[in-house]
Amino acid sequence: MSLTLMALLALAQDGSREERYYTIETCKLPEGVELEVGGLLQLGDGRVMACTRRGEVWTIAEPFSDAPLAVRFAQGLHEPLGLVEHAGWIWFVQRGELSRMKDVDGDGRADTFETICDAWPISGNYHEYNFGPAVDRDGNFWITTNKPFGDEPFGRAKWRGFALRITPDGTMTPMACGLRSPAGVGCSPWGELFYTDNQGEWCGASKLAHIEPGDFHGHPWGTFACEDALWQFTKPGAPPDGTKMPEVEGLMPSFKLPAVWFPYDKMGRSPTGLAWDETNGKFGPFPGQLFVGDQYQSSVLRVALEQVDGHWQGACFPFRLGFQCGIIRVAWDREGRLLCGESDRGWGSLGGKSMGLQRLAWTGEVPFEVRELHATPRGFELVFTRPVDANAAADVKSYTLSSYTYLLHEPYGSPETDTAPCEIESALVSPDGRRVALVVTPLRRGYVHEFTLRLCAADGEPILHDRAYYTLGRIPK
Repeated sequence: MSLTLMALLALAQDGSREERYYTIETCKLPEGVELEVGGLLQLGDGRVMACTRRGEVWTIAEPFSDAPLAVRFAQGLHEPLGLVEHAGWIWFVQRGELSRMKDVDGDGRADTFETICDAWPISGNYHEYNFGPAVDRDGNFWITTNKPFGDEPFGRAKWRGFALRITPDGTMTPMACGLRSPAGVGCSPWGELFYTDNQGEWCGASKLAHIEPGDFHGHPWGTFACEDALWQFTKPGAPPDGTKMPEVEGLMPSFKLPAVWFPYDKMGRSPTGLAWDETNGKFGPFPGQLFVGDQYQSSVLRVALEQVDGHWQGACFPFRLGFQCGIIRVAWDREGRLLCGESDRGWGSLGGKSMGLQRLAWTGEVPFEVRELHATPRGFELVFTRPVDANAAADVKSYTLSSYTYLLHEPYGSPETDTAPCEIESALVSPDGRRVALVVTPLRRGYVHEFTLRLCAADGEPILHDRAYYTLGRIPK
């Protein structure tokens, strides 16, 4: 049996177990609605709004009923890849501008459109996507720009591979550079910006990264634009090709390690939209955590973050497989269910469909999972959703742990590099069975620490997902 087939069978088995806790519902789209979703939001009146790569915007009333009502709100846009409702307008980013629209006369269709900012040029390359906008606490809009791949018939364009901040009056400031294919951007509940990026050249694996002013995220293509007066920070130098990622921090002061690496295939291939769980428990036992779509794997991933020594880092976990198509955007509905907008965009994805809208709903039953994974000065602390079997959890043989990193280099992606086993010296279970403290050697700063867990709950139920990946950007003091 081939490795690919074995992997697909394993994914199918995981998806069948996941269904007990989180169910997937599908919108029965009316005939003629081609919903290749690029942006997604829940409107205040309960309708779902979705924009598509074909330049249409649809509103869908009762999307998961037997007869959803779809109305074309707008058309003729240039590949919009995000929507946000703010200050009485629908804001969106197109290929060449940040725009907004409004239905003034109340007929359910947009009749007023405004350009807010078009301060970045385009080269004509098909891959010059723009993602967002995300709105920060000051009311500014953030977008991330894809670098082009291939021909640029109108010449090389500035501000590709950047995070751009745009004020409501349209003033654009480039804030971070070195992005590759940053398919998702969002503002956290505490007001900080994060984005997802896709594995490729100068990006050893897919990742979730924190955006701060002046950051360089590793890809040198667009940094020529940092000569422009709009760039207010130090220009990054040439990255040290072939260097292990943790070592680059000491060589390039502005280089930013990601908060979380998503190991290739183990955690999907193409992370996209992201949404923090602010549903107050309606989505299950993971409040405050981050949920990320994956386009290739047609899945949703889970991320638990923490801040250590001023650096955001944390763990990623498999969450839910089995969607019909690659997920591009995620958003919450009013009942705390996760809307998932989908498109394979011609790239291909697992699931068999080319587009669609689905939603993920919690059944009310709590799975036995690692809810949180924390770094400690001597190892890690696992926090579970339910009490763990104490005998198994206290046995160091119940855990397998290794660490590895990636190379910052020009070739596409990076193999797992400098892999080494870690020794579990002890495992201490808390009296309530909810926590296990592991003493681990060695701990390696900047490395992914990959866990395999042979654990079950106190009632004997096996752990739902036996894998976790913690990116140890900083070791707590």
